[in-house]
Amino acid sequence: MEESSTGSRHRHARRVPAHDAPNEAPPQDGASRQGSVREGSAREDSGHEPAAHGPAARGSSAHGSSAHGSSAHGRARPAPGAAGHAPEAVVVSGAHDRDRAPGGPPAGEGHRGPSIAVALGSGGARGLSHILVLEALDELGLRPTAMAGASIGAFFAAAYASGIPAREIRHVVTATLRNKGEVMRRLLAARVGRIADLFGGLGNPVLIDAERFIEGFMPDLVPEDFDQLAIPLQVVATDYWGRCERMFEHGPIRPAVAASLAIPGLMRPVVHAGHTLVDGGAVNPLPFDVLRTRAQVVVAVDITGGHGAETKGVPSPFDAMFATLQIMASSIVGEKLKAGAPDILIRPNVHDFRVLEFFRATAILKASEPVKDEVKRRLEAVLG
Repeated sequence: MEESSTGSRHRHARRVPAHDAPNEAPPQDGASRQGSVREGSAREDSGHEPAAHGPAARGSSAHGSSAHGSSAHGRARPAPGAAGHAPEAVVVSGAHDRDRAPGGPPAGEGHRGPSIAVALGSGGARGLSHILVLEALDELGLRPTAMAGASIGAFFAAAYASGIPAREIRHVVTATLRNKGEVMRRLLAARVGRIADLFGGLGNPVLIDAERFIEGFMPDLVPEDFDQLAIPLQVVATDYWGRCERMFEHGPIRPAVAASLAIPGLMRPVVHAGHTLVDGGAVNPLPFDVLRTRAQVVVAVDITGGHGAETKGVPSPFDAMFATLQIMASSIVGEKLKAGAPDILIRPNVHDFRVLEFFRATAILKASEPVKDEVKRRLEAVLG
């Protein structure tokens, strides 16, 4: 597999200052990130068939750092639930002026309590509902001590961990998706498939380069490197040849997110840090387990389950492929929950939406609106 190439970087997402929206989660200085990390660590997928779904990212010639205490090929990661909760120091907005994002709660308005970590799951367009969960955190004045994401969850986690307020993320997303012509232009710019591929037997004329996709849609305010993030982030991808999970939390962000988004058949696999990588949802569609030692309260947002009102008939080939990936991902999540559930499990009501229905953003956000009150109620019950 040849590593995909990208030309000069041209990001099209609007650059927006973090102080445009009120009630924002204040970013933390990336240099002060806490907790042990396992960049590029791998976990063998034990006992479950892989499932896949997600999007992709941008090219980079930089190599990811090697696994902590092991070779560049990574080391086995303990099974979900093996580690207990670590009593980390609380990071709640308002603790110090230097930790506060412009426009966020002033110093003294926050309170100290249990630390919170947030995992955002895979699920395509349904992942727009993650924005509402993040808005709830901002409105409560809470900032996670750590985040993790798979596929579309990795995309939004990267944006939020950069210090971009959730309300601003919503604004950028809705403004972008409102302009269908511009979206299609960016997608065509990221396309690597050719019409001639139709006659080659197994070619895909609409195949997308995941790294170019990220170049076109990742907000400019997302930094280049994980260590520059305001909130520590772990991104899950699937090692195609290693048949295992790869976790990235150091090195360049965009190739890692691209790999996590690389839906098989829709996006070309990403070669990064010496590995050929595809959609993180294939091995860990809801990576709350990697956060157990990072905070006292783990919140996970699952968007893999359920289906729309249609329960009969034969689906189109495209629908059948992506719905099957969702079924497989939901099965993986179900088995993980049996081994040990997160402290708070959130499931937005987005079952009626298909994986690629991003142009239904307004409807998805409206359907997800009630989740904000649920997140606030459940967090307040835990935090007191």
